Amino acid sequence: MGGYPPYTGFTEFAIALGVILSAIVSLLGTSSRKRMVAMGEARLQDLSEMTGILDPKQLFPVFGPPDMGRVWRNVTLLDIRRARAPAGWIMSSDLVDYACILAAIIGMLFNHSLIPLLLLGALGIQTAGWIVSARVPK
Repeated sequence: MGGYPPYTGFTEFAIALGVILSAIVSLLGTSSRKRMVAMGEARLQDLSEMTGILDPKQLFPVFGPPDMGRVWRNVTLLDIRRARAPAGWIMSSDLVDYACILAAIIGMLFNHSLIPLLLLGALGIQTAGWIVSARVPK
């Protein structure tokens, strides 16, 4: 291990495993939200999490009003991508989640002095995504 404390390998592995599991859960949630949008049944939670717009009143100028069942029927994934704020990228971007998984796999396979920094970055992104998603309106 070259100067590292003996517990570093386990710690890095545990962080990497946590990042991978968190990213998989995020990918599954994003997939179900995309399916709801594709079926024309986007709800407030779906649009808020996918765009990062956390104030429901800000969704009306972007997507228009919902129907009487509080569902947006004419919203597409392209509309959501155009309206996406930075918080939306952290909460529901497949690209960000795949990058975190890749960073975690690299952290498990290689031993380099920058690996802990890479793992902490991926862990920070996943943690930020969960914290911001807790603010999504219900």
